[in-house]
Amino acid sequence: MTRDANQFISLEARAGGKVTVGNNTTRKVVGASIIRNSKNLLIENILLVDGLKHNFLSISQLCIRSSS
Repeated sequence: MTRDANQFISLEARAGGKVTVGNNTTRKVVGASIIRNSKNLLIENILLVDGLKHNFLSISQLCIRSSS
């Protein structure tokens, strides 16, 4: 998850989704797509979330996706 729309290669609007963060508050999902983390690394299904203070990366979800 990120709050920075400039990190996306392309961005698909997504209305109605919410995520719950560490302090048990919810944030609105406003889009999703692929980001490029370096020259050779693309990460798919990243959510653009309104109001985040930091980027979040789920290692367990990366492991699940890489094994399928």
